[in-house]
Amino acid sequence: MSTSIIRGRTLTFNRKPNSINDAESYNYIEDGAILIQDGTIKKIGLFKDIKKHSPKDIKIYDHSQQLLIPGFVDAHLHFPQIQLVGSYAANLLEWLKNYTFIEEQKFKNFSHCQNIAKKFFDTLINHGTTTAATFCTVHIESVEAFFEESHKRNMLMIGGKVLMDRNAPPKLLDTPQSSYDNTKTLINKWHGVGRQLYAISPRFAITSSPQQLEMSQSLVNEFPDCYLQTHLSENKEEIELAKKLYPDFKDYTGIYEHYNLLGPNSLFGHCIHLSSREISILSETKSSAVFCPTSNLFLGSGLFDFQRLSKRSVKIATGTDTGGGTNYSMLKTMDEAYKILQLQNQQFSPLESFYQITLGNAHALSLENKIGTLAIGSDADITILDSRATSIMKIRMETVKNLIEELFVLQTMGDDRSVMQVYINGKPSKNYTNINLKTKHEKKIYN
Repeated sequence: MSTSIIRGRTLTFNRKPNSINDAESYNYIEDGAILIQDGTIKKIGLFKDIKKHSPKDIKIYDHSQQLLIPGFVDAHLHFPQIQLVGSYAANLLEWLKNYTFIEEQKFKNFSHCQNIAKKFFDTLINHGTTTAATFCTVHIESVEAFFEESHKRNMLMIGGKVLMDRNAPPKLLDTPQSSYDNTKTLINKWHGVGRQLYAISPRFAITSSPQQLEMSQSLVNEFPDCYLQTHLSENKEEIELAKKLYPDFKDYTGIYEHYNLLGPNSLFGHCIHLSSREISILSETKSSAVFCPTSNLFLGSGLFDFQRLSKRSVKIATGTDTGGGTNYSMLKTMDEAYKILQLQNQQFSPLESFYQITLGNAHALSLENKIGTLAIGSDADITILDSRATSIMKIRMETVKNLIEELFVLQTMGDDRSVMQVYINGKPSKNYTNINLKTKHEKKIYN
C-alpha cells in the first residue's frame, strides 16, 4: 500500500461560481494537505490534522507556499499536431491543407507515433494537464502509440482514431467499413483498460461521407459508454461547404442530429456560429460545446458566445485545440478566453476560469466523480502552481491582496513555468520539481 501526504494551499470547487465573490463555490485551505492512498484521495483538510493522524514515517511532499489544485482537463486537442503549432495560414481550411494533412501522413510510421507520443505527454504534464480528449490520426498506429504511452504513465486519457473518407489526401482516407472495423477493434482493445477511454472520432462532416456517419452512428449505438468527438461550426467557409455536401439538412448541427451523434457523451469542438435552433438541440441532448479560444483567434474563426450558450443551458467545456491552438497551457487558454469574452461585454471571473479547467471540464466529460476535484474518493491528479514563478509575477504578487487576485495573476501571466509539479494518480510526474520535504510553512501569503 502506497500512502503519502501532499502539503500546500489547497483549492477545489464544489460547483460553478455565480460571481467573483462566490466563496461558497470553492474550498480553500491555506495550510492544507491531501492524504493519498494507492492513487486515490483519502482525506483533505488542515495539514496539522492530517499529519497528526498519519504514520510518523509517511512521505510528505511539501509545497507550502504553492497552490494545490485538481489537474487541468483539456477537452479538445490533436495529438499528431504538436510539431505544427504556430504554422501560418490565412484560415482553417488553408491551414488543414497546407500543414495538418501533410503532417498527419507521417503517422503511418509506428516509431514516429511513439516518438511524438512521448513528446506529447511530456508537454501536457509540463503544462499541468492530466486529462485530455484527443484526436489521433486515421492510422491505427497513432492510436496504439497514444494509448500505450498514456497507459504507461497511468493517465486518464480520452482518444480515438480519426474517421475520414473524403476531401483529404488519399494517404489519409479510410472507408466507411474500415473505419467501423478498425474503431471497433481499438475500442475492444483499449476502452476501459486502466484509465483509458475511447472517443469515436469522425473529423467533421466535410471529411466524412453519409455512409461513414452512418457507421459512426452504429458505433455510438454499439458502444454507448464511449465518447463521440468532432468539429462543429468553427469557420464560415467550413459551414457553407458542410451545407453544400449535406443540402437536405436544416443546418450544420442537423447533420450530426440526423445520424444520432448528439448526446451526453458528445463533444463538439468550437460551436462559434450557431443558430438558435442549433443551440436548442445541443442543450436538449446534453451535448457539450467546446470553447477553443487560442485556435479561434489564431485562425480568425470567430468569437465564442459563452453567455448565449450558457443561458440556454448548453454544457460548455474548454480546450487548447493545439496545433490550431497556439499553446498547451490551460492558463494561457483561459487568458485568451477572458479577452474573447471581454470583446463581447461578457464578464468571466478568475473563479469561473479555474472552475472551467478543472471541475467544469470534468463535468462536461461526465468524469466529475473521478477528476477535476480534490474530493475524497477522487483520483489523485493534482497540479501545483507557483504564482511567483517569474520575475514579473513576483513583482506583481507584491501587491496582491487575496486569492481571487492571485488566480487572475496566474491566468494572465502564468504558463508552464508556473507549474511546479504534477501528480498523476498520486505520483510526481513532472521532470522539474522544487519539492522540499522539510519546508517551514510561512503564514503570510498576501501583503
